[in-house]
Amino acid sequence: MGKRIVVKIGSQVLCDQGGALNRDVLSKLVRQLGALSTDGWQVLLVTSGAVAAGSSLAGERIQRISDPVARKQVMAATGQVWLMEIYRELFQRQGLPIAQVLTSKSDFQTRRHYLNMRGCIEALLSTGIVPIVNENDVVAVTELMFTDNDELAGLLAGMVKADLLCLLSTVPGVYDGDPDNPATQCIESWDDQHHQIDDIVSRGSSSLGRGGMHSKLTIARKVAKLGTEVVIADGTDPEIISKILADGAGTRFPAQGDASPTKRWLASTNDHTTGSVTVNAGAQSALTDNSRLASLLPVGIEAVGGRFNRGDVIQILNASGRVLGCGRTRYDHREAERLMGQRGQKPLIHYDYLYLV
Repeated sequence: MGKRIVVKIGSQVLCDQGGALNRDVLSKLVRQLGALSTDGWQVLLVTSGAVAAGSSLAGERIQRISDPVARKQVMAATGQVWLMEIYRELFQRQGLPIAQVLTSKSDFQTRRHYLNMRGCIEALLSTGIVPIVNENDVVAVTELMFTDNDELAGLLAGMVKADLLCLLSTVPGVYDGDPDNPATQCIESWDDQHHQIDDIVSRGSSSLGRGGMHSKLTIARKVAKLGTEVVIADGTDPEIISKILADGAGTRFPAQGDASPTKRWLASTNDHTTGSVTVNAGAQSALTDNSRLASLLPVGIEAVGGRFNRGDVIQILNASGRVLGCGRTRYDHREAERLMGQRGQKPLIHYDYLYLV
């Protein structure tokens, strides 16, 4: 298997100042991705732009729709066709076929849906077809929407065990201060020991706004801890991909460890679990001790929240309510309540099915 790269292209990269798709930028990015494929990389593209494309396609017709949600759905439905046609034409010039994959957050919630989608994408990558993935805005509702396409790209990078995730925006990377200050520099390599997300963002780290960069930083750190290197860089640079591969652009988040496929899936389910357990200080200490591999035993559980069945994914909370992680249970909420606080019992969550934030 060749090296795998997931490239996420945001709306600000794809669209000009008037909100229309910028074919010149798209063409240069696709050319770079074609060169990657020639060099043996398996390429997965996460793209925005369907709604932007649809807004110009629908024209005056869109004004007839008073419901803003329905209006966005119509723009996404019409724009997705045009967006994919542009990608088909551009990738064809590189000798590469493409495939459209539309997804929603619910596809990551159940193990069966997750494995079905992973199987399809794995098959596409193995045959040299470029999967082009976007959120299915036509059916997505608030509770099933991704925070943004950065989140989707991060989940997909974990799913296919990518070697590299590139989050392309309109800034050179993460700044260590106010970008308008001449003394401010772009951080070359992120280090959790020296950099704090809230501190960086509060000092005005990007023109994307606090929400945009905060999301990118959160996703980048999470994916890097699963074993995939991440780079935040400027997608409008016509040679950005080659510069990233040469370690000459963007802010890098070095890969740490090598999470199992199961833990990568669990990392994608952490925000939509079916229940929870609260653990005491002793259990928290054991679980978060990097020098040991610990399962969650009933003796360390102080409370059980929600209703869950065997095999469901539940959150693990500490005494103050902070989320420590999640895991797949070996028995249901009734059995968990009955065994709570008892010694000598089988783990509620075995280490192999445990993901810590």
